[in-house]
Amino acid sequence: MQGTLNEIDIRSILQLIELGQRTGVLLVEAYHYLPAGKTSQLRKYQKQQKVCFVFFVNGQITYAADETNTNLSRLVDYLYYYNNQIIIDSNHYQSIAQTNVPEYAYIWHLLENGVLSPAQGRGIISNMVDEILFDLLSINQGYFIFEKDSALEPQLITLEIGSKVTKIMKQVQQWKEFHPHIDFPYQAPIIVDDHKLRETLPKNAYQNLYRWADGKTTLRQISRYLNRDILTIARAIYPYVEKGLLQLVGSTKPLENWDLTDKKLSPHIVCIDDDLTIGKSVEYILKANNYDVTIITEPLNALSLVFQIKPDLILCDISMPHLDGYEICAMLRRSTAFRQIPIIMLTGKETFIDRIQARMAGATDYLTKPFGENELLLLLEKWI
Repeated sequence: MQGTLNEIDIRSILQLIELGQRTGVLLVEAYHYLPAGKTSQLRKYQKQQKVCFVFFVNGQITYAADETNTNLSRLVDYLYYYNNQIIIDSNHYQSIAQTNVPEYAYIWHLLENGVLSPAQGRGIISNMVDEILFDLLSINQGYFIFEKDSALEPQLITLEIGSKVTKIMKQVQQWKEFHPHIDFPYQAPIIVDDHKLRETLPKNAYQNLYRWADGKTTLRQISRYLNRDILTIARAIYPYVEKGLLQLVGSTKPLENWDLTDKKLSPHIVCIDDDLTIGKSVEYILKANNYDVTIITEPLNALSLVFQIKPDLILCDISMPHLDGYEICAMLRRSTAFRQIPIIMLTGKETFIDRIQARMAGATDYLTKPFGENELLLLLEKWI
């Protein structure tokens, strides 16, 4: 199941998944229009792309995330409410970062080590799902793909789609009442008139607001820190924004106050090939030549992983079970995020028809197996 949000809305897609009791992952490339300041009396907006993932088992939601949640900053925000200061084992993180959903795997790591209780873990995942559904149900432009896949294991919680959608749709409708003073959950409040605000609020309320209204901490982060839904946070600050005592600073992406990994220094290559021998050979060559590399042997997981990794170049085998390289390439090319990323097709065949098919699917180049180290490296240098 795939298509555009002009043809079918998110709510209907979720209802179909629930009715069909489907197991798999819904990938949505959505578009938001964020405030980018004002010119005279006109409010400017800029387009922001957001890629979200929602995981299902038998028509129920088990977890949800977007492409910004791979470095655990969202989880760290949620742990603040429970006064949990976690120390990330970088070696352990790197090992789980190769899994389909690192954040989900790390929640289980914290459960197994007694940092979180099962009730706390269920509460965090439920809130994470609410976040993503709120963002998805607020938009009407984008592209979606539902991939049948095995369920996330182990499962901590399953959430009924109908009740969740009803709750979040009500929040989305109420959120619209805050426009134009509050536009987006990733805006950050900042104090404009400290003197009047101090006079207006009781001392404790002022101190709490002063703590968060720094122009850096977003409404979404505040909701995580206080374990409150985004509507409650917006309703609390709205009167002071309306009076001009607070101002919201626009943001084109969630502001992250904690970064686990160093900035990327080497080009990151993804190799999608169901033949593990080929994958290991590519990995050995690339790592020896200072490339970061991720090998994906299951084509059905390829799309969700590639959207999370955001590589500099993709090597993709053509002949694979369930989903061939042409289909993967064509799906990636439909996303604006991957229209310019080099995609090199790998195949054991070399015919004119194969080359034409690869080009029609959107491939950048073509490499015939078996290939040597120099041949592979020269091709990468050509396109990176």
